[in-house]
Amino acid sequence: MPVNEQITDSVTQVNTKVVGETPAMAMGNLLMSTSQALSNAAHNATYNQQQANIAWQAATVQGINALLATGAAVTGSSARNILDKG
Repeated sequence: MPVNEQITDSVTQVNTKVVGETPAMAMGNLLMSTSQALSNAAHNATYNQQQANIAWQAATVQGINALLATGAAVTGSSARNILDKG
């Protein structure tokens, strides 16, 4: 059964178009994936910095609270011991 030449030409043109666009589509997908991965990495780095800053602030507050909670008698006897040895 013969097929009209216009049909075979249009099918050939579509196939050629798809094959021609494939490298560009692949490169576009690669660039999109790479940019998403890099933006996720930047977001994670920012989040980790924020969490570390909160931990450092909590540690500083705990240290200051420990220093301020020391009684006057302990501070005085510690200072006396230091002066006596000095």
